[in-house]
Amino acid sequence: MSSPRDILDDFAEDEARRRNGPTYPDVCVEMGMLVEDRGSHFTGLVVRWSAEGVTLQNRDDYVRHFGWKKGGFLIAGRPVTLVRPQQVAAATQRITASGSVAGDGRAKVARASRIWVEGKHDAELVEHVWGDDLRELGIVVEPLHGADDLAAAVADFGPSPQRRLGVLLDHLVPGSKETRIAQTVRDDDVLITGHPFVDVWAGIRPKVVGLDAWPEVPYDPEVTWKEGMCRALGVQLEGFWPTLRNRVTTFADLTPELVGAVEQLIDFVAEAG
Repeated sequence: MSSPRDILDDFAEDEARRRNGPTYPDVCVEMGMLVEDRGSHFTGLVVRWSAEGVTLQNRDDYVRHFGWKKGGFLIAGRPVTLVRPQQVAAATQRITASGSVAGDGRAKVARASRIWVEGKHDAELVEHVWGDDLRELGIVVEPLHGADDLAAAVADFGPSPQRRLGVLLDHLVPGSKETRIAQTVRDDDVLITGHPFVDVWAGIRPKVVGLDAWPEVPYDPEVTWKEGMCRALGVQLEGFWPTLRNRVTTFADLTPELVGAVEQLIDFVAEAG
């Protein structure tokens, strides 16, 4: 016969629950699991996870990243805490800046497919975050120095199912010049994505330099957006970009719009026949 439960035990448990807040069941994350983020109500399938968080993709193929958080998600309407599988990582295993598991570090022979990005800084940032993944997949990223003649450049490239082309554009929003340019390209073997920012600098979260938000930069035909940004921050244009880029250590330092656009291109090009 078991001994009677001491009333002090019940009191201690009640106090612990009150101090710690509500408890949620742990659910091991799985690829393809349908999950809703409680804070934003963004709902999608799990397409990736890492030490820093989980990536969801919704029915419109929009991708967002969320950190691991207690009771932060809903599954079938029930609050849960998503947890990573309990696996012992190999001594050589590491997580890349893009949030994926690194391979053996040996670059593959370059594919015929390519990713074009609009500008040198865009190319540097993509390499900075996704370089390990790109080398492992054999995907080359090339800067696109101006997109005005994109349709002609695509035609010269000669896309095919074995030679896909991905293009990342700045300021890809309704009515923009970049959107009109993108609409001139009609090819099943070309995917054009982009972010809403005038410049890729704004695709970096301002918290990496201790700001809550980037300053507003009014349009001035005599001053570039980058110059206006540096003036507003009170810093010199020369040398600011390397400092900003090097503050980025993982995909979590970038906005979801930029991360999603780049990862769609990598997936598209990597699937070339």
